[in-house]
Amino acid sequence: MAQSFLPPEIRGLPISERVHLVEQIWDSIAEDERAFELTDAQKAELDRRIAAHEASPNRGKPWEDVKKRLVGE
Repeated sequence: MAQSFLPPEIRGLPISERVHLVEQIWDSIAEDERAFELTDAQKAELDRRIAAHEASPNRGKPWEDVKKRLVGE
């Protein structure tokens, strides 16, 4: 595993708070769409995943369920 360079005050947070922090960071990145451009490979992967979901919409789990399992909310 790669060495982590997180400040100790972040590493010391409970996992649920670190996940929330990552969500906040991601949301701040996504807010500026001009700075967030997908590569052609990323677009192709998203298209593949959308097609797979449309072919089998009941496969997988809702985000709410996955999040509860990961952060215990």
